[in-house]
Amino acid sequence: MDIPFLSLKEVTALHADEINAAVQRVVNSGWYLQGRENATFEKHYADFVGTRYAVGCANGLDALIWIFRAYIELGIMKPGDEVIVPANTFIATVLAITENHLVPVLVEPNPDTLVIDDSRIEQAITSKTKAITIVHLYGRMAYTDTVGTLCKRYNLKLIEDCAQSHGCKSADGCVSGSIGDAAGHSFYPGKNLGALGDGGAVTTNDPDLARVVRTLANYGSAQKYVFSYSGRNSRLDEIQAAVLDVKLKYLEEDNNHRRIVANHYYDNICNSLITLPERLFDAQNVYHLFPILVNGKKNRDGLHDYLEQHGVGSICHYPIAPHCQDCYANAVWNTPRLSLPITERLADEELSLPIGPTISIEEAHEVVKLVNSYEQA
Repeated sequence: MDIPFLSLKEVTALHADEINAAVQRVVNSGWYLQGRENATFEKHYADFVGTRYAVGCANGLDALIWIFRAYIELGIMKPGDEVIVPANTFIATVLAITENHLVPVLVEPNPDTLVIDDSRIEQAITSKTKAITIVHLYGRMAYTDTVGTLCKRYNLKLIEDCAQSHGCKSADGCVSGSIGDAAGHSFYPGKNLGALGDGGAVTTNDPDLARVVRTLANYGSAQKYVFSYSGRNSRLDEIQAAVLDVKLKYLEEDNNHRRIVANHYYDNICNSLITLPERLFDAQNVYHLFPILVNGKKNRDGLHDYLEQHGVGSICHYPIAPHCQDCYANAVWNTPRLSLPITERLADEELSLPIGPTISIEEAHEVVKLVNSYEQA
């Protein structure tokens, strides 16, 4: 049996002719940065998300960094201000905050949904709080009416981390990336909408934010050789924009296939050692990942090894929580080290099963059989 966690080669092959044509078009054009391909993709992606602006940049981490930096440049935030952020997330979400000398305030997830627990947010708000960051982790919608109400009540910016949620929708049908004041998106190759390398974007309806983000990502320059800010080089290149524009046309189709595979897992996985996260309405989950929780780290690691021995790929997302990483060991906001037992348990018990636009139902069935046959380590 050979069922990879995700075969990028097979994903690219789905639309290889169009991708190759798009790349060749860029090569032949002689224009490789800040050209027509970027303008086209940004327009199409903004339309897809439902915002006035999409600004391409080098990667998803930069997208988040530029949002916070832009708010600082606009005088809306300042170093030392606090940003509420889920404790259960990929470290990039927290890095974007600390990179801007803002203070992350980590809030535990709901163990059933695996995203930020909105019932814990209000108690974390202080006079220094300027924003709430929600992460649509694993492709699951993290926005709730409670989050929106708190942002209005305390006059907080709502920032979305959409690195894993391309096409995910809220209960009222809004696409992730259009719900908050600004959103960061990643086009890392393994994402639902992935480039052939790194790439990212910021979406927003705020013209000032969009302008400053674009300027910051171009060395701080909006006019050649004139620098308004101390920025960096963080641009989406023309080849990646062209590839993303091809793949955007098939995103909904690919997401629907992910849902079919996920529903097969939900309907058929039955093992007393395994808990599945709460099942959401299809539109509220684009299944970037299919996480399961295995009872105890020993069993989680055992299942991972068992699947690997039978030719099935699986990955632990994420085995070390951000607040447990060495880079934050001496951070003031994390000294003494925070106690976040739910997040730490998820780090010990989460295992992601194969899912994507190329896995077949027959392969998913084989994954289910193996998962159901696994016995306690």
